[in-house]
Amino acid sequence: MKLLFVNCCISQRGPASRTAALCGAFLDEWRAANPDAETETADLTAAELRPFTAELLDRRDALARAGEFGAPVFAPARQFRDADRIVVGAPFWDLSFPAALRIYIEYVSANGVTYYYDETGPHGACRARRLCYLTSGGDRERPDSLGAAYWRQLCALYGIPELRYVFAGGLDLDETRAPALLAEACGCARKLAREF
Repeated sequence: MKLLFVNCCISQRGPASRTAALCGAFLDEWRAANPDAETETADLTAAELRPFTAELLDRRDALARAGEFGAPVFAPARQFRDADRIVVGAPFWDLSFPAALRIYIEYVSANGVTYYYDETGPHGACRARRLCYLTSGGDRERPDSLGAAYWRQLCALYGIPELRYVFAGGLDLDETRAPALLAEACGCARKLAREF
């Protein structure tokens, strides 16, 4: 089994990133429960994926029409498609997540790799049966927050039947409660990892 960790734990806190702590709790527990499994990381904190321009999209589309899905531009999509489990970690920014994750999603959303169309519409082509979205933020989650809702729709497109997520929220509302709130969320992440 192969788990892909999409690391978008961008934080000014550096090693004290609360999203990274949440992801670490999940990943440590998952590795303990699955000692023979492989873990790969797509590190978006260091990645240099460029936003698509019309010219870059034309090049990618030409490669797709030629069936050249082994080209480097499709590498993120192939890695995502081939994972058995996927964990995405990103902070709660502006009711969703950082731009780096949105750019990554544009690379992953490759027609002919992670999904395909036929006369009945789109069909998912990903191997994963589960995706877990881990996020943290200073504010509370709002009903109209887009992060988890967006991943739910992407999972449907990619053919991933189950989305689970943990939100460690309210961490900046009362500094005295933040450690307990994060610890509670990490406990939820560990429990989820054991079933994942």
